Amino acid sequence: MMLDLGSLPPATRYKLLTAIVLPRPVAWVTTRSPEGVVNAAPFSFFNLFGQNPALVVLGLEHRADGSMKDTTRNIRETGEFVVNIVTEDLVAPMVASAAPVGPGTSEPEALGLALAPSLTVAPPRLAAAPAAIECRRTVGLSFSAEREILVGEATGLAARDGLIDPEKWYVDWQGDYPVARLFADRYARLVEIDRHAIPPAI
Repeated sequence: MMLDLGSLPPATRYKLLTAIVLPRPVAWVTTRSPEGVVNAAPFSFFNLFGQNPALVVLGLEHRADGSMKDTTRNIRETGEFVVNIVTEDLVAPMVASAAPVGPGTSEPEALGLALAPSLTVAPPRLAAAPAAIECRRTVGLSFSAEREILVGEATGLAARDGLIDPEKWYVDWQGDYPVARLFADRYARLVEIDRHAIPPAI
């Protein structure tokens, strides 16, 4: 089968591409409005993009009428956000935080999610997340009324006790790896492949 993506409706392109490009890491993003309301929303169009500067890339979706959702508006107005990493025990509240709510509603407050202060930015992190990356907005690129790519610089990192070895800077997930998005409402557990089990290149 060969498909001309340009001839397909956007919804069909989304359905196909998100089922082909997988798994994708999940960014559970917390922001704070100028009024102090903390928002949390998940994004699976997310990844790192370099280390000097250390950049984080998010694909943001606007509403069908082009208006900004809380995460995008808060980042535009404050320039700061936190990417919280999601492990299996956090999938249920993460999915619940994606439900549409009224403006000014705090998902962490509504879902009973504890917050913890960040080091370099004002928005707090989710206390239950094993790791969180603090970011400042660098640039946003708008490609349509519904899609924007946000590039932010990673300025701080918080990690649960024991996750990072401060001498060798190793990260040890101890088998409790972050989850990844597949498609629709499906997520994947990550399993490390033993490098000794991989046959050598010929």
